[in-house]
Amino acid sequence: MEYVQERVTTLHALSEPQPDAPAGRAAVVVPMTEREYGTLAAERVLTALETVAPARVVVPLRATPARAGPFAAWLDTFDVDVETLWCDGPRLADLLAERGLDGTRGKGRDVWLALGQALNEEYVVVHDADTETYSPAFVRRLLYPVANGHAFSKGYYARVEDGALYGRLFRLFFRPLVRALADAHAAPVLEYLESFRYALAGEFAATTDLAASLRVQRGWGLEVGTLGEAFRYAGFEESAQVDLGRYEHDHRAVSGPTGLADMSRAVGAATLRAVEDAGVDVDYDRLAERYRTAATALVRQYGADAAFNDLSYDPADERDQVATYAEAIAEPGPDTRLPAWETAPLSPTEVANAARTDLDSVLDTTAESASTSTSDPVARRDGAPTGGGDR
Repeated sequence: MEYVQERVTTLHALSEPQPDAPAGRAAVVVPMTEREYGTLAAERVLTALETVAPARVVVPLRATPARAGPFAAWLDTFDVDVETLWCDGPRLADLLAERGLDGTRGKGRDVWLALGQALNEEYVVVHDADTETYSPAFVRRLLYPVANGHAFSKGYYARVEDGALYGRLFRLFFRPLVRALADAHAAPVLEYLESFRYALAGEFAATTDLAASLRVQRGWGLEVGTLGEAFRYAGFEESAQVDLGRYEHDHRAVSGPTGLADMSRAVGAATLRAVEDAGVDVDYDRLAERYRTAATALVRQYGADAAFNDLSYDPADERDQVATYAEAIAEPGPDTRLPAWETAPLSPTEVANAARTDLDSVLDTTAESASTSTSDPVARRDGAPTGGGDR
């Protein structure tokens, strides 16, 4: 337990804080994909939100037509008003294409669509649905700073699970990359990025004024891209981070589709985009070398920390990951971010109408199927399958 302050306000869980926070004036955005359907983790999150009673819960859903209807029907079984925003329907796709906003689809795009729906509230909270340790206190903790003088707050937690250190992409890629940049360039944005104890956490809260100003990365660069935008809008004075305590969720392989190596390319591009946006002229010729030096030093430090705590640790595997992630370091390329909602060429209402029409069309099909079968998990929430077998 410690109480060290960073350059951004750092709120520690020195007890088990349940701060008074205005959930009734906040929209909670919980992005989901069809792999969350019926899982215990997603059910825990939604059941907890029943007790939080936010003004709105928006679930941007990435799912095939065959799964979107049953998923939305399952979401409707919870005692909280869930607005399912199906992000993969044909009418929504056509609308985005008409306005020049088609392109790569991913978590960031889904969250951006949902942020538009949240702008009528005073605050917005965004968090993932795959944690097995979700607590209603998370929403209150994230909201507390933005209801008390800050525009942005970020969650953090230690990724120590099953007797080992996780958070590998943050530990072995993001942190040493920022350290390598800071060693070569004195810039406030790098001090800002270094202030956050778990920069790749998916949990944050913001005023809706800040949310309306965010240019959002389309994919896995969402979290660090959001930090870059928060630096631009809120800076050190109006930013905070909040200890969420124990937080466990699934782990990805390094290689393969959707693995950490793929994610590192998006995270690296978003990090370097944020740094360039802040006026840093990055020395790319030596960056990969500087990254490897910084990462190697951190591997030694993590090894000492793991040994001190009697945790399992494989330094050779960590160094192999460093070598893999080094290949992701390159200039960020074309800027494909989605525009801030305050300047977007379409309205949240247009998005909501298109997504609602798309979802209604598949819900009609789901209702027809349900009339002939009661075996689907939507019809029996208490016995919902755990799912998540591929996690």
